[in-house]
Amino acid sequence: MLKKIVAIGPESTGKSTLCELLAQHYRTAWVPEYAREYLLKHGTSYTLDDLTAIAKGQLAAEDAYALSLLNNADFAPFLSDDLDRKLLFIDTDMYVMKVWGEFVFNACPPFVLEQVVSRQYDLYLLCNTDLPWVADELREYPDLETRDKLYHIYKDILVNQSTPWVDISGSPEERLAKAIGAVERYVLGR
Repeated sequence: MLKKIVAIGPESTGKSTLCELLAQHYRTAWVPEYAREYLLKHGTSYTLDDLTAIAKGQLAAEDAYALSLLNNADFAPFLSDDLDRKLLFIDTDMYVMKVWGEFVFNACPPFVLEQVVSRQYDLYLLCNTDLPWVADELREYPDLETRDKLYHIYKDILVNQSTPWVDISGSPEERLAKAIGAVERYVLGR
């Protein structure tokens, strides 16, 4: 049985690092954020149509990792034998695409909204803005006020849906410990 755990939140809040560390801890796979790959290839002047393409690429990657993990095809050496459930950690989902579209364009691609309704996950890890900002060529919002505003948009979304979620804050070590605790409690039932 595959269980999907998603890290969401504003940019530069440690989502990728958290997913990678969780995958290492549980000896499984994680799905990187497709937007990085897309924007590095196509540039940072994007449109709402680009967000649809990014959303489709994100979901295609998620589906490919999930299928491969279920089949043990590419990830067999990494899978823990003691887990009766396979875990897939995902950096970004359609909530992120929804917030991104609405924040930048005041609109959300219909495809994204359809996927928000149809996709199911087992746990959300909401990454807080208490990590220092790390600049790179793709990040757009270095100011804490905007990042906090985005964080609260994500939090409002999670409060108003039924999947369990946990706020992930603190030092990198504390974040990992909180995330592992949440996976143990909400996904593995330990």
